Amino acid sequence: MQQFDLIVVGGGPGGYVAAIRAAQLGFKTALVEKQHLGGVCLNWGCIPTKALLRGADVAHTLKEAAHFGFAFDNLSFDINKLVAHSRNVANKLSQGIAYLMKKNGIAVIDGSARVAAKGELEVTLNGKASRYKADHIILATGARARNLPNIAIDGKRVWGAREAMTPTALPERLLVIGAGAIGVEFASLYSDLGSSVTLVEAVERITPAEDAEISALAAKAFSKRGITVLTNTLVDALDSSGEDTIALLKGPDGEQRLSVDQVILAVGISGNIEQLGLESLAVATERGFIKTDGFGKTNLVGLYAIGDVAGPPWLAHKASHEAVICVEKIAGVDGVKPLNKDRVPGCTYCRPQIASVGLTEAQAKSAGHEVRIGRFNLNANGKSLAINEAEGLVKTVFDSQTGELLGAHMIGPEVTEQIQGFGIAQQLEATEHELMHTVFAHPTVSESMHESVLDSLGLAIHQ
Repeated sequence: MQQFDLIVVGGGPGGYVAAIRAAQLGFKTALVEKQHLGGVCLNWGCIPTKALLRGADVAHTLKEAAHFGFAFDNLSFDINKLVAHSRNVANKLSQGIAYLMKKNGIAVIDGSARVAAKGELEVTLNGKASRYKADHIILATGARARNLPNIAIDGKRVWGAREAMTPTALPERLLVIGAGAIGVEFASLYSDLGSSVTLVEAVERITPAEDAEISALAAKAFSKRGITVLTNTLVDALDSSGEDTIALLKGPDGEQRLSVDQVILAVGISGNIEQLGLESLAVATERGFIKTDGFGKTNLVGLYAIGDVAGPPWLAHKASHEAVICVEKIAGVDGVKPLNKDRVPGCTYCRPQIASVGLTEAQAKSAGHEVRIGRFNLNANGKSLAINEAEGLVKTVFDSQTGELLGAHMIGPEVTEQIQGFGIAQQLEATEHELMHTVFAHPTVSESMHESVLDSLGLAIHQ
């Protein structure tokens, strides 16, 4: 039986980072992966969707070209070329992960893993099982799209993310069920590419994890674009027996029937905890995810879990950060601290983009903070006007007693690139005072971040 110091199960952004950090720290390391290095994020999630969304941005730019004096004749669009670009990007990065494994001397083991006993893994490939021993085993098996009790992904009329990323033709009429980050990204993508989109959400607002003001602005922007947004609405049934798929919707105005060509189901995820041997070893789980402490430890000595399989927030950068924390804690690195999940930024790449870090206004008040709120609308920002993307808001939430930045919430052009400024401010424990005296370059959209801070103090210059 081959012996390693540390084995990682799963080659996604949590798993491969854990393996690399372990190798850097001198551990004899192996990584088990049953399908593609890079995991869902690199192959079927974060990266390929952004390649597709770039195509949607180009489509939007072309539609708005006349505003800047351009006119086009005989424009055409080939969905297959856009999909091929997306897949090529994913394949290139997956090969890059393989190179990193080789560079760092990490043994890559193909197959499906099961924790057979404390410190033992059984890996099965093509019906043949092999055993490996390790002092430390890190589970980074990720998560998968969740089905509804009455609606399941079938890959034909009802797509999950994978099918939605590899269409051979654009659906004329599309229903997106679920208005979290994944749902609104697909709604935005297909709308820009030319589909007629209906977005349905069971709760009272889209992007429900975001600050309520940001959600309201997102819904307004989507409606202005022609996307039909239905909140407090359930899809009671789907009938795909005919040429069209008929959705029975139940909402505030009663029942309605909607005919569509395609459905995308985006109602959350479930942890990949099955067939890992957890039950036989009494490994604790909670709501379908592995229960861990702040350093990835499970209740079984020598077994750890990181990333999506260990619960929210379900974000690639959270998984990678957890990976480093977990491995460094195992190695006894000085000063390792548990992840502060309130400081993990979230980004949604719809149009307009949404980004946030920290507490919403409601969460801050619920936690007992006396808050001071700053707001700045992008319609008063010179760069936003210049690029004709002046719909948006920067909202900051401060503790009125200490000046601590509790949260920041943004909607507008390229805010996913800007949110890190507020993330760094939180990490460095900057207060309103430090942010107020920070010099922001002009003209930039990010100047709105500064103005929002000034507004919290009643000192905004441009509004």
